[in-house]
Amino acid sequence: MSGSTATPASTPAEPELLVEVRGRLGVLTLNRPAALNALTHGMVVMMQAALDEWAARDDIAAVAVVGAGERGLCSGGDIVALYRDATTHGGAASAAFWSDEYRLNATIARYPKPYIALMHGIVLGGGVGISAHGSHRIVTERSKVGMPETGIGFLPDVGGTWLLSRAPGELGTHLALTGSMAGAGDAIAVGLADRFVPSERLPALLAALERADGATDVDAAIDRFAESAPEAPLLAERAWIDAAYAGGDAATAIDRMRASGMPAALSAADAIAAKSPTAVAVTLAALRRSAGLASLEEALALEFRAALRSLAAPDFAEGVRAQVIDKDRSPRWSPATLDEVDADRVARYFAPLGHDEFERFSTTEWEAS
Repeated sequence: MSGSTATPASTPAEPELLVEVRGRLGVLTLNRPAALNALTHGMVVMMQAALDEWAARDDIAAVAVVGAGERGLCSGGDIVALYRDATTHGGAASAAFWSDEYRLNATIARYPKPYIALMHGIVLGGGVGISAHGSHRIVTERSKVGMPETGIGFLPDVGGTWLLSRAPGELGTHLALTGSMAGAGDAIAVGLADRFVPSERLPALLAALERADGATDVDAAIDRFAESAPEAPLLAERAWIDAAYAGGDAATAIDRMRASGMPAALSAADAIAAKSPTAVAVTLAALRRSAGLASLEEALALEFRAALRSLAAPDFAEGVRAQVIDKDRSPRWSPATLDEVDADRVARYFAPLGHDEFERFSTTEWEAS
């Protein structure tokens, strides 16, 4: 064969997380735009390390978290990686990931400096965990914030049950069970965000934050660029939502919605009925339990137990298969209906693990617990 083709030099992979200091602002940029900035274990570990370092540095006055690209801050955890771990490796890597991720969520909630989350575009699941626990949570006209886990046989975690159980009335329950996304106005109304800043003002806001010298300056910078929150459509639906979800039984909630005859209620009933019955029942139970807890850390421990049990149950793998792997959107849930979900089985999702809730442990330890 005549001639040859030179092998091009390999291009270094882009880092998954960009860690920068701009003026007095520490900036964390989730940098997987092709995957809508889905979180990996490595990103979580890097975020924790940066936050720990910046907390001790006098030259860093505040921290901001942003997402690369135009689509959103973060679509959540890398569920394909979790699926592969659950189906081929027994879930040990997922347990380690959640252990570190939940610690990060707690760190953000207790951070000693202003933590500003720019919740622009899509913010789902784990993306809520790294933003909605922050001290300053900014949404834009393109924000879509949600916890859609019941659609993949899982439950709202990363402190989601803590946040949603503290929303006005049953609005959080509604978002959790239907997996609906909240726009900017609804996100503020239910307590997942604080302020509305039009997206074209975000670069100027970040530039102002680089010069901020503490919480007072951060508040002033946000005040300068923020506008009044948009309308919150969910608030107009609160009467039927509160009535339907009162209590702790999801099947009864669906019956109430269908009996009301209201179009929005009928749509919600259909949405819940399409989700994993086990996940819906576990989620509702988790919300009711979290509502009575005294701290985010307690809620994270509860979610950790339920997450591990969900990973070992059939509906998680089936839900990810149907939504992400095969994309046939036709999951075969087991059991198939809410009436078949046993209350004792749901309670076992929250049973103590018998060791530190965030300790890395072997598959046999948590499967046996």
